[in-house]
Amino acid sequence: MKTSSLAFSENSEISIVSKKRKRKRRFNSGRVSGIAGCTIVTCLILAAIFAKQLSPYDPSSQSGKPFSPPSAEHLLGTNDIGQDILSELVYGARISLTIGIVASIVAMVIGTTVGLLAGYYPRVLGRVLMRFVDIILIIPFLPLLILLAAYLGRSLVYTVLIIGALIWAGTARVIRSQVLTIVKQDYVLAARTIGASDLHIIVLHILPQVLLLAVGQFVQATSGAILLEAALSFLGLGDPLQKSWGTVLYWAQVRGVFLTPAWKWWVLPPGMLISLAALGFALMGFALEQVINPRLKNNSK
Repeated sequence: MKTSSLAFSENSEISIVSKKRKRKRRFNSGRVSGIAGCTIVTCLILAAIFAKQLSPYDPSSQSGKPFSPPSAEHLLGTNDIGQDILSELVYGARISLTIGIVASIVAMVIGTTVGLLAGYYPRVLGRVLMRFVDIILIIPFLPLLILLAAYLGRSLVYTVLIIGALIWAGTARVIRSQVLTIVKQDYVLAARTIGASDLHIIVLHILPQVLLLAVGQFVQATSGAILLEAALSFLGLGDPLQKSWGTVLYWAQVRGVFLTPAWKWWVLPPGMLISLAALGFALMGFALEQVINPRLKNNSK
């Protein structure tokens, strides 16, 4: 009996130690991802804010010979009309990041509103809203995005609205699932008992509980919004007069740079910046989800 009890205690201790190690690994991975993502995003935002001070030339004026390779005067060379590509990319950070962030805010507002209503009124209104969410998720995304952008025209405002109107569905699903749990809590039931209005309960009792979750979804959506803006601009459906990373790629495609040696300094840098920005926001979203998402919290216990 003593031997079996000792073996049982040893096994329990081993399981406890293994669980602690798993928790520590998850915490460390989330912390490292968050620090890396915040560092990348902060550097890009600072570059966008201080673009005038950081860019060596005016991106809209000719500052060198066309198709000049990288040199001491032009670190990333020049384009087909002699504009400095590094200056274009520094200024382009403003447009690319602004579109990504604002479009994600639009998606967060729509998704949070739909999720709150669908979770609080789960029967009739909730079913109708979730069927609409299913339609948004089922429809082929990229063809619909291209169709709307082509129909509405080239504009930064339209680009923001189109992207925001198509990426909110995932946020709505996440918020709704959390609201369905919150409405069963005692404080919500007590508020209903004393005669509090639905608007009062949603705004003061439910919204604060899902707001951090919505912020996590916003950060993740920003990563996708930046990629979508670059895709639309590359296809010629963005505003070609605005300097963004996607429009830099668009003009490179129009000028046939992909078949010349100039692709090394004209195509690679904006592509790397787009990937870096998407990676930074994705890492931040992963770290926030580790902290905020209740399902991940439960799985880590």
